[in-house]
Amino acid sequence: MTGVPASAAGGPSGARGTAPASEAPGATAADVARASVRDSGAGEETTAVQPGAGPREGARAVRGGKIGAAAVDQASVWNVANLLTMLRLLLVPGFVALMLGNGGHDPAWRSFAWAAFAVAMITDLFDGHLARTYDLVTDFGKIADPIADKAIMGAALICLSALGDLPWWVTAVILGRELGITLLRFLVIRYGVIPASRGGKLKTLTQGVAVGMYVLVLTGWLASLRFWVMAAAVVLTVVTGLDYVRQAIVLRRRGIAERRAALEEARG
Repeated sequence: MTGVPASAAGGPSGARGTAPASEAPGATAADVARASVRDSGAGEETTAVQPGAGPREGARAVRGGKIGAAAVDQASVWNVANLLTMLRLLLVPGFVALMLGNGGHDPAWRSFAWAAFAVAMITDLFDGHLARTYDLVTDFGKIADPIADKAIMGAALICLSALGDLPWWVTAVILGRELGITLLRFLVIRYGVIPASRGGKLKTLTQGVAVGMYVLVLTGWLASLRFWVMAAAVVLTVVTGLDYVRQAIVLRRRGIAERRAALEEARG
């Protein structure tokens, strides 16, 4: 993109003494407005835009290709990505009703519940991709998307354990990891964003397949297969969770070191 970091000469604006774009000779009001765009993930990196750049180009931050606050302001809450997220949230009570219908062990009701769960998982794959690709990221989406993900997965796991189809310790491990990592992301967001890893994406896929197989009333070799798929999901859940904790510790230490260096440079 055409945006370049305003902090390229010495770190984030304001942290290492870099002059803001508003002080540049001949800067126009539009240039100043565009120069105030900040990366929505890091919260500290400023992106200045060359004169003549388009509004969408100016809305992109350099780090990790993240979409900046300007794009967030331009995108409507009622966009297709957010509508898919809302649909996933609305599917949660319907899924629970289908799971528990007719005693909770009726194959027909469980098949309908599986269909609702599958739709929720599919929309989870598309809404984030659409938001990033077409600059549809909004504050609502940032909050609602992870809530929708955890809600449908949590509802499925709790229902399965309540019906006696899945041990409670499995539900506790998966939900504990998901909630813990979400909290950890918020705790270290001042230092940066922990990116989703390939292992994390594989974990999400394996969890979805395993839970989906448990939602269906399976017998024979398929019932044995779902046990091993769930076992793989639990292992990936624990391993990737520990990796995220490691990343958070490294990110925090690096952020603290950079801030100390910036303070020392400013004092010097």
